[in-house]
Amino acid sequence: MSVYETSDATFEQDTATGVALIDFWATWCGPCRMQSPVVEALDQEMGEQVGFHKLDVDANPNVAEQFQIMSIPTLMITKDGQVVDQLIGYHSKEQVAQLLKQYL
Repeated sequence: MSVYETSDATFEQDTATGVALIDFWATWCGPCRMQSPVVEALDQEMGEQVGFHKLDVDANPNVAEQFQIMSIPTLMITKDGQVVDQLIGYHSKEQVAQLLKQYL
């Protein structure tokens, strides 16, 4: 499995079914670069159960605006297209995994 790049055009389709984690990030964001390996490691462990997506907020402003993403990194969790949780700032693999398990 690998973390999938989603976009304004594909976001709804990408997150329509099941549990998904969307990593809102930008290339210039230092904490985002710290969060990325955590998301990739979780994808290796939980990719069968959870869809992992990255969304560059600079390249895809519509989705970021729709969900009022003001700070990055933001990790948003959706279940069947509905937002069920959100983490703002850097979070450890253990913290994110624990949260995801609540929705599986």
